[in-house]
Amino acid sequence: MNGPGSVVVVGAGLAGLRASTALRERGFTGGLTVVGDEPHGPYDRPGLSKDVLTGRRTAADTDLPIPAGLDARWRLGRRAVALDRVGRRLLLDDGTVLGYDGLVIATGAAARPWPGPGAPPGSGVHTLRGREDALALRRALTKGGPLLVVGAGFLGSEVASAARALELPVTLVDAARRPMERAVGSVVGSVLADVQKAAGVDLRLGTTVTGLLGRQALEGALLSDGTRVAARTVLLALGARPNTEWLRDSGLRLNEGTSGGVSCDRRGRALGADGRPAPDTVVLGDAAAPPHPLPGDGSPAHLGIGHWSEAVDRADSVAAALLGQECPAHETVPSFWSDQFGLRIRSVGLPQLADRTEVREHDPVRSRMEVAYHRGPRIVGALTVNRTSRLAAHRERIKQEWHQRTIPV
Repeated sequence: MNGPGSVVVVGAGLAGLRASTALRERGFTGGLTVVGDEPHGPYDRPGLSKDVLTGRRTAADTDLPIPAGLDARWRLGRRAVALDRVGRRLLLDDGTVLGYDGLVIATGAAARPWPGPGAPPGSGVHTLRGREDALALRRALTKGGPLLVVGAGFLGSEVASAARALELPVTLVDAARRPMERAVGSVVGSVLADVQKAAGVDLRLGTTVTGLLGRQALEGALLSDGTRVAARTVLLALGARPNTEWLRDSGLRLNEGTSGGVSCDRRGRALGADGRPAPDTVVLGDAAAPPHPLPGDGSPAHLGIGHWSEAVDRADSVAAALLGQECPAHETVPSFWSDQFGLRIRSVGLPQLADRTEVREHDPVRSRMEVAYHRGPRIVGALTVNRTSRLAAHRERIKQEWHQRTIPV
């Protein structure tokens, strides 16, 4: 896409805002429309599972600033339902059709729903992905516990931490043997299990919820090990799935791996069914599945990262690709963080790909830890607990590994 034209950004979250800002900064002066399925403008999501739940911040405190001069037309409370790539038309849920010269797909991800039988009426079963979810869960927690959290990943553990800060009884259930094991491995997971138990969390690991109990209102849950737990409120923290269902018939290549997303090239250009990048369509954030050099022992795999840093780090190269401008693909090293139970957990790379964990420091007295993750001879990730300053060197090593592996443009 060269010269003036119109761009539609589908997604009014962090990724959509960053892409819109990058387009303007690169000199785009055409019409810019931002479509969002929530009634709110862009806001920062990480704080929802922490400070908003505990009341230290209000929902309004998470608003992201809109740069002066963005000059965008906002279509909020509207959801994209179909895409006509040939006609360059986007269909919204109210029947509106938007034409475009360039398209940014930044539709984010949705919380995975309860997979079992239906919950009782007024059951107090929650998911947490957006602002309204956080406010609803906050209201439930202020009425008292006990709270049952299903899923001991980062989100579930953060909510458990917030609930314990409110002095509520918390039961945390997961099929894995350790909290956050899929993301950080068994070694760190064991350390975090001890921390959670010490904080008063009732950990039920190696089991699953088979049913919710209660006829008129939620009373508890039945676990696969035959035990029952009491619960007034349930949070389902079962992971997220990219919001790409509306693209099923678009002719774009959807990543069918576990991470999902729209397959794209290194610059963020969406791939068609034939594997060729579309010059008028880019994808960013949770909805994107770019080629990644770390997972494969052979050809790089398309992998949806789903971290906050991806939307921030890749926005400029995605904007350049849409405008037809020269710009090297941004070789970002994924990063994520979590604050829970008094710990500052920070990670770079992809620890979940490791086959070997190297503990470089573990000081339980001062709650400090440094871990490097390896896949064969290569470092693929690193994690620190209350040792954030040590991540920079690990990030550089991972980036060097990346550069040694050739991936297609």
